[in-house]
Amino acid sequence: MEQSGKNPPSIMGKHLFLLAYFSGPLFHIHFVDTYDRKKFSIFHSVVVVTTTTTTTNTTTTGGSVCSVWPESKSFDDEGVGPIPSRWRGICQVDKSNTDNFHCNRKLIGARYFYKGYLADLGDAKNVTFNSPRDLNGHGTHTLSTAGGNFVANASIFGYGNGTASGGSPKARVAAYKVCWPPLAKGGGCYEADILAAFEAAISDGVDVISASLGGSPVEFFESSISIGSFHAVAQGIVVVSSAGNTGPSPHTVSNVEPWSFTVGASTMDRSFTSFVTLGNMKIIKGASLSESNLPPNKLYPLISAADARAHNASSAIALLCKNGTLDPTKVRGKILVCLRGDNDRADKGVQAARAGAVGMVLANNKEGENDIIADAHVLPASHITFKDGIYLFNYINSTKSPMASISRVETQMGVRPAPFMASFSSRGPNSLDPSILKPDITAPGVEIIAAFSEAASPSDHASDKRRSSYNTLSGTSMSCPHVSGIVGLVKSIHPDWSPAAIKSAIMTTARIKDNTGKLMLDSSLQNATPFAFGAGHVQPNRAVDPGLVYDLNITDYMNYLCNRGYKGSHLSVFYRKPYTCSEYFNLVDFNYPTITIPNLKIGQPLNVTRTLTNVGPPSIYVVRIAAPRKVLVSVEPNVLKFKEKGEKIEFRVTLSLRSLPKNNNSSSIDYVFGSLDWTDGKHHVRSSIAIKPQN
Repeated sequence: MEQSGKNPPSIMGKHLFLLAYFSGPLFHIHFVDTYDRKKFSIFHSVVVVTTTTTTTNTTTTGGSVCSVWPESKSFDDEGVGPIPSRWRGICQVDKSNTDNFHCNRKLIGARYFYKGYLADLGDAKNVTFNSPRDLNGHGTHTLSTAGGNFVANASIFGYGNGTASGGSPKARVAAYKVCWPPLAKGGGCYEADILAAFEAAISDGVDVISASLGGSPVEFFESSISIGSFHAVAQGIVVVSSAGNTGPSPHTVSNVEPWSFTVGASTMDRSFTSFVTLGNMKIIKGASLSESNLPPNKLYPLISAADARAHNASSAIALLCKNGTLDPTKVRGKILVCLRGDNDRADKGVQAARAGAVGMVLANNKEGENDIIADAHVLPASHITFKDGIYLFNYINSTKSPMASISRVETQMGVRPAPFMASFSSRGPNSLDPSILKPDITAPGVEIIAAFSEAASPSDHASDKRRSSYNTLSGTSMSCPHVSGIVGLVKSIHPDWSPAAIKSAIMTTARIKDNTGKLMLDSSLQNATPFAFGAGHVQPNRAVDPGLVYDLNITDYMNYLCNRGYKGSHLSVFYRKPYTCSEYFNLVDFNYPTITIPNLKIGQPLNVTRTLTNVGPPSIYVVRIAAPRKVLVSVEPNVLKFKEKGEKIEFRVTLSLRSLPKNNNSSSIDYVFGSLDWTDGKHHVRSSIAIKPQN
């Protein structure tokens, strides 16, 4: 649920049988929580959006495969009409409703799934499964991002105050809880529970499933997310998934099914800023959501956590500000400088406060680069970049009595450049099938204000007794429901479009430039590539009128699986009926909205075929080519004349490698990138191109 600044957002407002049972592997939620879980096996929370269109009113229903805080104002049903008759879901509680959990005309359904978790847990004497209630905030946050109602004066401790709403604010929402806390040897989101939730959501009558969860890619027939999402798409349901939070390393993207809509995370032009002023009057810009403040213009002694180590801790470990590594006699009354990494960001502040620090500066490690995140710290704090951290440590080491102050937090709008890619957002190439570009798109996923569980603290730390109805979270879990909400809007306007057509409309209208007019950047301030942003950063208003779409159907996806060697029982997991694989399927001609060739060789031109469907008025489209380096690209025909809506025209792209590009950073030859853009003057139907040259 995206929170606006001063104004509301400008964007416009079948049942399958259970075919397989899974146990064992865990999935994890996809948000960069204050525990800095970037290197763990990622994300989860599935949002489901149901769209009901009538001649007098258009509403969407969103649900979350995880939990929800039903009392949140984002799910208030005041002014919401009767529940659509086609809704078949329930509000699942135990016999006595001991948790006092209630649904309404906005939150129209909630279920919970735990048998897979329970099977792994074994002894369940101390475990209670009686409610879909959200106890950690993640599910409420993602569900309200997709379909939360308009809520005025939403903020986190007064910061970012404005009107909050989901991408589809008139949506009906439903929650599907599949994730449970670690108890005994169990914990997480289990395959069996995830697949059961998918099947229930399909049966209940949803139209969009937003899955902010995942793990390392495995063959599709081994994954409950792959199977469940295929079943959903077969019923005309769009499935939106988070890309994961293990970036910026390559080959880390999750949820790589071609039928899923995979979303990376990028920033927006709002930041929560605090400034660190040093004794030499150097001012460093940082990020924070600290509720407490230091007196203005007052300098405090500044100390590196490495110099404040306890007698039993090494300098390297103490620098991370872990529990038990700091000496209070060295820290008390000072501003403590901690290094990002290992333990969560907010926990470093907790440890600093316990040791008596009056404030904390959190310096990025090399991996974090320029990716700074505003957290609701328990003491005055500021998160600064890697480069500024180097300056700060040099200042401490070269100054006899280093001093500093930390300013109160300011909400800044119109930040430039924006958007840029979050460092944590998982990157391509696709490790399972490099011919399919993943992620598909990027959307806001950094410091997103949305509804939150009042059972959890904003810092996610047990010692933090603060509560807030709204909170900021970062991760692809947050970007995913942005796109889910947009999908709901597009589907409301075009209820006859297939999942692939809706996906194409959003992808081909995305932008790759930031608000300075230059190519989007990575957090390292280098140019980002389609392996980070896919087709680009989402543009909701353009997606409802894309002009042309690249369409696909279940037959295309089945032939794709056949091409991977699937047959017999592997195919039947996805499709209950007997299926005969096509002899004529060619992967390079798979009608995906992007083009990826992982093995283009010199002297071996490659022909790629695509088909465009006109979803607008009659028009003439001309192609514009931005060729990848050292690659000759030609298109035939280079003009497409559409005479009517629904007309399909095929075109051929010929790719020829002229020579091997030089790579100054590595002995290996990397990918090169370009684009194909069909335009009639009003519409731009853009496709990213990624090519890996080979000898």
